[in-house]
Amino acid sequence: MISAIYNRRSIRKFTDQPISQKDITDIIQSGIKAPSSKNRQPWKYIVIQGNAKKEMLQVFRLGIEREENDNALLPLSKQHIAAAKHTVDIMAEAPIIVFVVNSMGKSILTELTPEEHIYEICNIQSISASIQNMLLAATEKGIGSLWICDIYFAYSELCKWLDSDGQLIAAIAFGYPNEFPKEKPRKKIEDIVEWRS
Repeated sequence: MISAIYNRRSIRKFTDQPISQKDITDIIQSGIKAPSSKNRQPWKYIVIQGNAKKEMLQVFRLGIEREENDNALLPLSKQHIAAAKHTVDIMAEAPIIVFVVNSMGKSILTELTPEEHIYEICNIQSISASIQNMLLAATEKGIGSLWICDIYFAYSELCKWLDSDGQLIAAIAFGYPNEFPKEKPRKKIEDIVEWRS
């Protein structure tokens, strides 16, 4: 698993080779094995492929268009809209998209008490561990992946289209890689770790 951690890359170019049902099931099973706060296992995965993917991409593009023009959820993030459009093009190449939902979460537009806020944070930490497990399992199988947060540029549209209870957290594109990017620079350990004894 250490080699998968070191070799994992964010893939933005995919071949059209399909992923077997067994492989995607194995990857999701790896996500299910993640630790979770109070063993709540708050994750839900929605696997999108084929015609459903075409429909989803159209919904995503409509959301970005709305975000660009009026009634923006992310008005201070307009400089990232071009990147979000590029993300949709990347998703179009990937044979499988998995949406990850916090099944116990509330909409990001809901006001929360401090205690509810802590529950949300703990559940999102759990879901993040689940996502990382899936990325590493995919790497181990030679399958590329891209963890996607640009979904928030079409948050309301995608939530409506998915029609699922819970809070939409992220999407992951999966496919066989058509690129092998170098590792991006990382902060040095001495700059980010504080040792106390």
